[in-house]
Amino acid sequence: MLKKYLSPEQIAGQLKTMDIPSLRDAYVCKETIYTAIYALPVGQLRHELIHCLRHGRSQRKPRIGGVDRRGQIPERVSIHLRPPEVDKRVIPGHWEGDLIKGKGNASAVGTLVELTSGYVMLVKMNGATATAAEEGFSAALNRMLLSLRKTMTYDQGKEMARYAEITQNMGVDIYFCDPHSPWQRGANENINGLIRQHFTKENRLVSAQPSRAG
Repeated sequence: MLKKYLSPEQIAGQLKTMDIPSLRDAYVCKETIYTAIYALPVGQLRHELIHCLRHGRSQRKPRIGGVDRRGQIPERVSIHLRPPEVDKRVIPGHWEGDLIKGKGNASAVGTLVELTSGYVMLVKMNGATATAAEEGFSAALNRMLLSLRKTMTYDQGKEMARYAEITQNMGVDIYFCDPHSPWQRGANENINGLIRQHFTKENRLVSAQPSRAG
């Protein structure tokens, strides 16, 4: 799974849904995966596995606290209330979204992935604020037919605090993932990982144009 450039968070999430006899009575979390990789002796296998991680660092950064400090979004709608058709990926118009921040949060790129087609839009923004996110995502979605603006699934980043305005203006229902559950937006996480791998934080946000992946 690492060689498919899935993150340890995504792998842990997928393992929960897979019927693997040896793991039925075990719980494998992202920290277990990270620890197993970095505990390997220095050598080719360790090097290859670390290379598959999206940050590619030879040592882990220490974790600072365990509290999600991004703030709470009032009256957000849980992903568990999302229409079942989204998971089937048959009917177009369902999106996953996120924000990739540039150096010093001075700029940002919004990423939108349509789940049926794999169509990707990169949305250049002037910052990581709620207003910038509202304006950027609204402009991008406005280029789509109304029939292609059914739902958007997002994490709990506070830049989405103005999600109600996006819903009102664009007609797209927005659902929020559980905390620390990136696998609930797996398609978008994969796209973000590819972007981070191919561009440095300093130059990845110089320009961003809508593009198609797949």
